[in-house]
Amino acid sequence: MTLSVLIPVFNERATIATALERVLREDIVSQVIVVDDGSSDGTREILCDLGSADPRVEVIFHNINRGKGAALRTAISRVTAPIVIIQDADLEYDPADFKAVIEPIAKGESNVVYGSRVLHPDNTYPLDSFRIGSFVVTQAANLLYRAGLTDEPTCYKAFKTTLLQSLPLEADGFEFCPEVTAWVRKRGEVIVEVPIRYAKRSVAEGKKIRWQDGVTALWTLLALRFR
Repeated sequence: MTLSVLIPVFNERATIATALERVLREDIVSQVIVVDDGSSDGTREILCDLGSADPRVEVIFHNINRGKGAALRTAISRVTAPIVIIQDADLEYDPADFKAVIEPIAKGESNVVYGSRVLHPDNTYPLDSFRIGSFVVTQAANLLYRAGLTDEPTCYKAFKTTLLQSLPLEADGFEFCPEVTAWVRKRGEVIVEVPIRYAKRSVAEGKKIRWQDGVTALWTLLALRFR
């Protein structure tokens, strides 16, 4: 079973080359779609070189910063593999976990799998504002959609491609995560979780999500519940 990997990128000059190298190291990866979302720190120039180094890689450029969701929506229509997964460019997540994450889809046991940072016993995942926000959003998804999740805002979300491409996604920002969770549950899909490794990055190291994104995530879950 082959896999398409979607990588939204915004100002990740320090990590994008390493992230892409790690992704391409996985033999199940047949396609990588990198969408640079208006970077201004030199990431675009790096991607121009990296994009021609491996035929599996397609690089797309947004002229202005539109948000993570907009970058992912640009990429989704171009997916060719039967399974697709989302990968951030900041090295918090390990592509060596790809096989474990997509296994339930490859076996026909589920159409949606999330990699849970909470379930892996070796993760150092401190109880800070990010962890608390993640918990609140997860519980909201469980309450509103009976999702049964431990880690809704995880980056590692894998889907059967035909399902993901059929969803009426509109989010431009980080609210892509609760939006896609809401839609797959509204479709009656069961979300399977598997443990994944996680190396937390701080705001000083470039982490971009903020508390306001948590508020938007909650509103997105609530609004779509009654749509």
